[in-house]
Amino acid sequence: MSGRLARAVDAPGFLGDHSMVDGAYGSPEDPAVGEVVLPERAIATRVEELGSEITRDYAGRPPLLVGVLKGAFVFASDLARAIRLQVELDFMAVASYGSATKTSGVVRIVKDLDQELTGRHVIVVEDIVDSGLTLSYLRRSLLTRHPLSLEICALVVKKGQQRADLAIRYTGFAIDPQFVIGYGLDVGERFRNLRDIHSYRGAYD
Repeated sequence: MSGRLARAVDAPGFLGDHSMVDGAYGSPEDPAVGEVVLPERAIATRVEELGSEITRDYAGRPPLLVGVLKGAFVFASDLARAIRLQVELDFMAVASYGSATKTSGVVRIVKDLDQELTGRHVIVVEDIVDSGLTLSYLRRSLLTRHPLSLEICALVVKKGQQRADLAIRYTGFAIDPQFVIGYGLDVGERFRNLRDIHSYRGAYD
């Protein structure tokens, strides 16, 4: 992975005030919802920082943001608003073969992009990187469409889990390996609307 990952914020430093969370948003009192790993305010601060980095790096050449559905939809929306350029936003959805928590890296595209990538500066926006196999496949696939450049922006990277060299240029947080939910991340389509990112205590395959 790129040396830029070293600039990612280490999650434990942000275990501060998360009083904004209550039962009206995704039911954090559900016993399956564990401790806060990344509080809402820390996420918002880091997204603004990433937006500022991208604004600086892409001055004069606004990028096309490609959000990976469904998990990245919240992050992609917030990131787009944090970038002070006339960015464009598109989405694609992929399905990876494997269990609920592990992927084989064999991927099929469920929803393709509406826009052409040829000659464009592209940033793939991902919610969380575990093994990196799915994202590696997606990157190779998008490169065949001849973008002028292609970079990756990931909100969360799990430490020490990557089985592919992704050269992630922009990373929000590096966390210890664990199953997390909230801020777009789900289990069986639940918990996406939690404002914080929590550990998950429930059962999964």
